[in-house]
Amino acid sequence: MIAQPARIIRIFALAITMLGLASACSSMPASTWYPAPASTSSDSYGSVGAKAAAIAVDQVGVPYRYGGSSPRGFDCSGLVQYSYSRAGKQVPRTTGQLWSSTAAVGRHELRIGDVLFFRIAGKISHVGLYLGGRRFVHAPSSGRTVAVASLDSPFYKDTFLRAGRPQ
Repeated sequence: MIAQPARIIRIFALAITMLGLASACSSMPASTWYPAPASTSSDSYGSVGAKAAAIAVDQVGVPYRYGGSSPRGFDCSGLVQYSYSRAGKQVPRTTGQLWSSTAAVGRHELRIGDVLFFRIAGKISHVGLYLGGRRFVHAPSSGRTVAVASLDSPFYKDTFLRAGRPQ
């Protein structure tokens, strides 16, 4: 039981640190970048999805690594697979496999933990996990680190294809 409060403190400290660093180049309000607690309803997906999103947020700052699926380095689909696995649900490893295995979700039906798919350079080639408040966490590209971004940014607004919910 002591580990849970320590984890919450660590997450809070990370959030404060990241917000301080991001404030120089972003106007991302603190209340929208960290996932809300899991729903208390009987919806087991909500609980697993929220856990996966929180686990992914814990990885903010970890370097991008092509083919990576561990805290030593992640690519986008490796981050999704790792986060869901740690939350207790197995999902496929690649972006294409994730696309095929998730149920399509409309833009207005997004829930924390939904997998977001982006079409870049003409193909479905990027994924992230929805955090709520039109924010998502992802492993963007080589030379960068796991980060939180906005679906309203021009790049992601233009490349967003659809969301999917793991079954």
